[in-house]
Amino acid sequence: MNKLRIGAVIYNPKVTVIWGIIAKFFEDEQFPIEPVYYKDYKAQVDGLLAGEIDVAWNSPLAWLDTHIRTKGTALDGSMRDTDQNRCSYLVVKNNSGITTLADLKGKTIGFGAIDSPQARLIPINHLHTHGLEFGTDYVEKRFDIGVGLHGDHVGGELDSAMALKHGEVDATWMLDLNYNTWIGDGTLDESQVTILSKTDHFDHCIFSGHPNLEKDRFEKFIEVLHKMDYNNPDHKEMMDMEGLKQWVYGRTTGFKQIGEANEYLHFFNDFHGE
Repeated sequence: MNKLRIGAVIYNPKVTVIWGIIAKFFEDEQFPIEPVYYKDYKAQVDGLLAGEIDVAWNSPLAWLDTHIRTKGTALDGSMRDTDQNRCSYLVVKNNSGITTLADLKGKTIGFGAIDSPQARLIPINHLHTHGLEFGTDYVEKRFDIGVGLHGDHVGGELDSAMALKHGEVDATWMLDLNYNTWIGDGTLDESQVTILSKTDHFDHCIFSGHPNLEKDRFEKFIEVLHKMDYNNPDHKEMMDMEGLKQWVYGRTTGFKQIGEANEYLHFFNDFHGE
């Protein structure tokens, strides 16, 4: 039987190291896989639909793209434990005088890259649901670092956070995990900033299988993946790099907000011309 081909986007050089370790583990488990690398998520979704790969390690936006383009027939796989129940924070300076979302009318809000679910798309939808309309009620200042990588990096979010720090924006959006990291390492001073608003919880990355992939092979892939154990030093290295302690069964309920954001912004129509 041919190796199961797994797509991964190289958002960071460590991706090839991560998947090299995973591939070795699967080889040892007598279920060989072949990592196939892509420069961005659009290319990876195209590759999945074209049959270049059997499974894609997708961002939430790439999951939505796959879900729409396969009319909901793509297979849904596992996630990292850290992919579930995430949220994004809208952060302002304590001395800004901004105490409610309504105070942001006419203000400049910092966002990550144009295609970042956590630092732009879901936040814009959150503002919309709270009465602030995109393009009219506030000024968007976007930090387009790594476009095509769907925010799988801290570039745009970090630049926007620095813009808040230097007074270039009145508020900025960031993933909860990034906020916690930046408060912890001193990038942001907790005595100088406050969280004005939080999005509802959402989920992040998930494996998507080609609609025609045999379900028993997909389920076997998941079964073997879940054998990885954080307490095993050989697995811990990879899991630390990939930001998880356990693989968990995936779910799609956490993608509601990214779907709403796409509809509100007509994102795929404008971004991909689809």
